Amino acid sequence: MAYATPDVRDRSRPMTREEKKVILASSAGTIFEWYDFYLYGSLAATIGLHFFTPYPEATRGVFALLAFAAGFIVRPFGALVFGMLGDLIGRKYTFLMTILIMGLSTFIVGMLPSYYSWGMAAPIILIALRMLQGLALGGEYGGAAVYVAEHAPQNQRGYFTSFIQTTATLGLLLSLIVILVVQGYVNGAYDPTPALDAEGLPKMLADGTPEMWTPFQAWGWRIPFLGSILLLLVSLYIRLQMNESPAFKKMKEEGAQSKAPLREAFGNWRNGKIALIALLGLTAGQAVVWYSGQFYALFFVQNVIKIDSFSANVFVAWSLILGTYGFIFFGRLSDKIGRKPIILGGCLLAAITYFPVFGLLTKTANPMLAHAHETAITVTADPADCSFQFNPVGTAKFTTSCDIVKSALTGRSANSDTVDAAAGTLATVQVGDTVIQGYDGKAENAADEKKRFDAELNAALTEAGYPINAADNTTIAKANHFLDIFSAQKITIVLILTYLIILVTMVYGPIAAMLVELYPTRIRYSGLSLPYHIGNGWFGGLLPATAFAISAQSGNIYAGLWYAIVVAVMTVVIGTLFVPNGTHKKDIFADQ
Repeated sequence: MAYATPDVRDRSRPMTREEKKVILASSAGTIFEWYDFYLYGSLAATIGLHFFTPYPEATRGVFALLAFAAGFIVRPFGALVFGMLGDLIGRKYTFLMTILIMGLSTFIVGMLPSYYSWGMAAPIILIALRMLQGLALGGEYGGAAVYVAEHAPQNQRGYFTSFIQTTATLGLLLSLIVILVVQGYVNGAYDPTPALDAEGLPKMLADGTPEMWTPFQAWGWRIPFLGSILLLLVSLYIRLQMNESPAFKKMKEEGAQSKAPLREAFGNWRNGKIALIALLGLTAGQAVVWYSGQFYALFFVQNVIKIDSFSANVFVAWSLILGTYGFIFFGRLSDKIGRKPIILGGCLLAAITYFPVFGLLTKTANPMLAHAHETAITVTADPADCSFQFNPVGTAKFTTSCDIVKSALTGRSANSDTVDAAAGTLATVQVGDTVIQGYDGKAENAADEKKRFDAELNAALTEAGYPINAADNTTIAKANHFLDIFSAQKITIVLILTYLIILVTMVYGPIAAMLVELYPTRIRYSGLSLPYHIGNGWFGGLLPATAFAISAQSGNIYAGLWYAIVVAVMTVVIGTLFVPNGTHKKDIFADQ
């Protein structure tokens, strides 16, 4: 299909049928790319069983989340590389490169042998593949946003780019639906298999019976990764049908291209300060709200509230279905009242409401756990033995009595306070009136002491009302199938999660148009990509692991929310002072 270069004066006309096809094709391809990227995030806990087995459960959770975050850490580098290519050779061919790298990396994850087969090589290769995915995604978003904005009518940029904004959420939704379908099928058609320990031997429960993995935990999780090869083929076909952006073609015909887009975008203060303002005054806050409302909410429901993974995915999937139109609504609204007030308003609402909303989520989804939090738990320990249990490389061993006690409480979603003890004192934990002695993880009898400590702690927490045995927790929310949400408890959970998604749509719906409008055509791809991916890759991508570690250190399951709240408030302040108003009225087609 061919496109005539539109006249600058004609940019407010309705989009033609062919241009709408371009927008839809671009959005569809981006959905598939986000699907590939989010598969890991949705299956992080299961993947941790196979690739990070040598580490304690709490450390394994942080390491699995950080392997997910590794893809986000390298996104700014992908933004630099592919942003430069997009400004030099065009939007279309950059699209083709990013989707190919992403699709092949995802497929290989599905084939990668586990730690039991390849040892430490397995998690190293897994993280390398995650980094390749991050590099590809770093080049994907900027190109999609620019491509769509440069096709859109001037007075509808927010509306049309909001379709690109839905692709991240729809990609997550698609990954959840595929996981639910595969999980339901393989668990129903195949028998469970024995779980393995770090040495590859069957793990045994306290009563001497073998611990079991569901078929999906054992091998079924690989199917969504392997199936992504079909989405790759479809995405490549879609991208090959696309023509170059008319704005880029016009700029190229006029010889107005930048010969060094990175230097021009970031090598002088005039453009460099735009990137800094965009990062701190827009994308940092947008990122933490986005990842809190989707990924951390899913992690919180599964790992803190202890809802089973199938039910958690059902509840989150329904919230995505109900809330996704918000991207379109707020994108269209931003064409009328501007982008800035909507984005900063979403950040402010998140900062004000996160603590009560996540508290209500716990009370609704797991009433027994919420009630158990009323029992006082005190850790008494030598401060020198208490570490900040954040392990970015997965090699640290937390073996002091304080770390062991805190890790055990965090894994059981118990809130606690810490009191200082004399130097050299072994940590103790008091649950109600029961005092339990900790142990030194380096002692010769550490294995026996662990069994003793776990048994005594579980008994004390059970006495205090903590639902340690999942079978005894009759109040926890559970969905038996995808449509099993029509009870007061389940509907309330879905509505709470939908509220978090609405906040996501407020900050994310208008952000693409806002960033596009900050830069001229010649450096637009490079200019907007870096602040977006630093904000989302670093501030947002590290949020789940950071929040988890903060909660573990503080002894409070909600303390990790402070990270998102502080960053969101920072963005509100900086954005209010420095982000320009009225960018929605700008003619970006005339801006070379």
